[in-house]
Amino acid sequence: MKLLHEKAAGEGRDLLASEQKQWDRAAQAFRRAVLLEPTNLRARYFLATSLMDAGRDEDARVELERIRAEIVACRACPRLVAWREHVARVKTARFADQTYWGRPVPGFGDPGARILVLGLAPAAHGGNRTGRIFTGDRSGDFLYAALYRAGFANRPTSVSADDGLALRGVYVAAVNRCAPPGNRPTPAERDACLPFLVREIAALRRLRIVVALGAYAWDGALRALDALGHRVRPRPRFAHGAEAAVGPYALLGCFHPSQQNTFTGRLTPEMLDAVLARAAALARR
Repeated sequence: MKLLHEKAAGEGRDLLASEQKQWDRAAQAFRRAVLLEPTNLRARYFLATSLMDAGRDEDARVELERIRAEIVACRACPRLVAWREHVARVKTARFADQTYWGRPVPGFGDPGARILVLGLAPAAHGGNRTGRIFTGDRSGDFLYAALYRAGFANRPTSVSADDGLALRGVYVAAVNRCAPPGNRPTPAERDACLPFLVREIAALRRLRIVVALGAYAWDGALRALDALGHRVRPRPRFAHGAEAAVGPYALLGCFHPSQQNTFTGRLTPEMLDAVLARAAALARR
C-alpha cells in the first residue's frame, strides 16, 4: 500500500498542475461568454459553464487515453500474462474462428461520466476476447441491457469493440484488467493493477458515484479511494443495495451480474435497475 500511496501522491502533483489549467480555462470561457452574450447574464452563465465542462471532459479524454495505452501494454503479472495469452491461443469452440484480444482490458465509456460501474476482471472469453470490458459474455448482456433501460447506453447489447455502443454519463471498468485463472486474482495481482483504477478515478473529474458489482469490486473501490485520500472508518461492508459516503463519492453495492447470480435469481433485472436508478438520482444532485 505504501507504493500505491506514493504513486497516488505523484498523481496528486500532476492534478495540481492540471487544476491551474482548469482555472485558466475557466477565465477564458468566461471572457468568451461575455463576448458572445454581452447583456444576458443567465445565458452568459450557462454558456461559460458549458465551455468549462467541455474543456474538463477533453482533459479527461486525453488522460484516459494515456492510461488506456499503459494498461494495454502492461505485462506486470507473469501468471496473468501467461493465462490470458494461453486462452487467446486455445480459445473455445464457439469462438474458434475469432482472433482474441489476449491483452489487458482498459475502461470504457464517457469521459464526462458522473457514475463509474466497477467489476472484478475481464471474462476469459468475454473481454479477453473482444478487448472491451463486459463485452461478449452473459454478464455483459445483463449489465448493458440495464444501462440501456436506464438511458446510459445507446443500445442494449455489447458484442464487440466496434459494434457502435456508446455510453452517456457512465464509465465502466474493472479492478483487475487481465482475465485471471478461475476468476480469482491474487492480492499481489490486485495491488499491481490498482494504480490504474486510482488514475482513472482521478481523471474522471465529474465522477461522484461508484457502483461496485460484487464484494471484490467494493473492496477495490475502497482501496482506490483510500489511495486518493478518502478513507472511511469503520470500513463499510458490502451488501446489495449498500451505500457509503467516501469523501466526495457515493459508493453503491450491487450483486455481480454473473451467470450464477442471474440464473438463480439472486440478481434480477429489477434489482439492477433499482441500483442504477439510485445512482442516477444521486448523480443529479
